[in-house]
Amino acid sequence: MELLFLGTGAGMPAKMRNVSSVALKMLNERGAVWLFDCGEATQHQILHTSLKPRRIEKIFITHLHGDHIFGLPGFLGSRSFQGGELPLTVYGPPGIKEFIDVSLRISCTRLQYELTVVEIEEGMIVEDDTMTVEARLLDHGMASYGYRVCEKDKPGVLLVDRLKEDGIPPGPYYKDIKEGRPVQLADGRYIAPNAYVGPPQKGKVLAVLGDTRPCEAAVMLAKEADVLIHEATFAADQPQMAYDYFHSTTQQAAEIAREAGAKALCLTHISSRYTKEEAVLLRSEAETVFSPVTIAYDLMEISI
Repeated sequence: MELLFLGTGAGMPAKMRNVSSVALKMLNERGAVWLFDCGEATQHQILHTSLKPRRIEKIFITHLHGDHIFGLPGFLGSRSFQGGELPLTVYGPPGIKEFIDVSLRISCTRLQYELTVVEIEEGMIVEDDTMTVEARLLDHGMASYGYRVCEKDKPGVLLVDRLKEDGIPPGPYYKDIKEGRPVQLADGRYIAPNAYVGPPQKGKVLAVLGDTRPCEAAVMLAKEADVLIHEATFAADQPQMAYDYFHSTTQQAAEIAREAGAKALCLTHISSRYTKEEAVLLRSEAETVFSPVTIAYDLMEISI
């Protein structure tokens, strides 16, 4: 699983940072990509990457401020023009369906794929064989959600050397044992799978928060996450401004990561008032509270 940051700025596009969007690439795990927010010009940012819009199967919108959704109608249309035929689901707060419906209808945009729009409430919003996604309301000037993305635990590694040592021939037997099914060999031996499979591999956990003040919901979503993506619109010396505008400072984000026991913190939604050089100082502020900290920048890619 990899994260690709398509936009890391706050409020409006700037020379160094586009507005909010981050892609979760799960090409090896499920051959798909999930997108979190789709700010203006997200599809332009995608052009600078190897990302294929047709691979994006889900889009999660944190809230309906323009810097998080104005790129959505254009992306949906372009995905169709570029041959995307697989279904796509958009999740977001109440109002997201009307925004999409009106945008596509007024612009006479006809999609060549099935589009489903789900207006969410708090709780589990996605669960399938490999993943779950939980949503919780944060503290912002409008309904803003954070998402906890959990990969389900995977079966342990097949102990091939041990199988060979015990004279168990490769083939369908290995598949059955890997999947936890007992097998009976041609020589009559009965093989229980537990002896030949390592312990389950714990799934990865990612927390992606929308715009927010510090709040308990943020801590709950980030509990022991492998990566927490948290906004840091303001530097540590601007707590009152952050509060007034329903945002967070660098140190406040770090305090959430520390309280939640997250393994790593990635700061995004950085105000354009801060230069590239000042971003180093923003990271240092957060690191007085929690480590490791990364300041996201556009087109940055990291592994989870």
